[in-house]
Amino acid sequence: MPKRLPEYAVRNREVWTVSNANYTAASATESWAQDEITWGRWHTPESEIKVLPQLRGLEVIELGCGTAYFGAWLKKHGARRVLGVDITPAQLDTAREMNEKFGLGLEFLKANAEAVPLPDESFDMAFSEYGASLWCDPDLWIPEAARLLRPGGELVFMRSTDLEMVCSADTERIGTQLVRPLKGMHRLDWTDDEVGASTEFHVSHSELFQILRRAGFDVLDFRELYATEDAVDHPYYQYVTAEWGSQWPSEEIWRAKKSRRRPGAPAARRRAKKT
Repeated sequence: MPKRLPEYAVRNREVWTVSNANYTAASATESWAQDEITWGRWHTPESEIKVLPQLRGLEVIELGCGTAYFGAWLKKHGARRVLGVDITPAQLDTAREMNEKFGLGLEFLKANAEAVPLPDESFDMAFSEYGASLWCDPDLWIPEAARLLRPGGELVFMRSTDLEMVCSADTERIGTQLVRPLKGMHRLDWTDDEVGASTEFHVSHSELFQILRRAGFDVLDFRELYATEDAVDHPYYQYVTAEWGSQWPSEEIWRAKKSRRRPGAPAARRRAKKT
């Protein structure tokens, strides 16, 4: 029986129901029609940064898929199977409508990315672009991603940078001064007159690295992204400007591989050679 959603997930579901009506449903067709994989609010081309693994033949789960445009791109670029998980019915309705329109054969599951009702070791890659990576507790969703991955499977996710978070006030656009401590950062509760209250999660790089290691991941790659030269302010997510993003990194991508050894077990020692 599915676990009851935590209060922050219920609140976030309400926010994304409003956001779907205000923006994501209307923009879904354009996003799904796009063939090139691009990252984040600045649309950084994957062809330039090359952070994804080889997609051909992979079974992929997207944790917090929203309208699933990124999953559509992964399928176009060779993934054999893509399953999108999300808690917001309105977002999933839009995703299913797009899937039928474009005929890409994605699958969808209404579930919390912190507790997905699927068997262990079901996928080759877990993915999140501002989905679970922002809206779910990393102490919960990252171990869950590890559980869902086969040994040697990879986790790739995008989130906001440490610098963006410490320069972001509660109700204003991002500035150039530190307005909150990074030490102890974990859960951030936001208020918005348009969409309502929401909760995001962010921990420092060192804490996130430790969470990944405890879950059995080895970090393979890490990228901080700046706004591209031709970037403009996002029409809907306006709290970070292109001008700010061109000077300081506002987005980051992590790539990690599930170790084939049991989480917490020491790496095998190499036998010393006699000289």
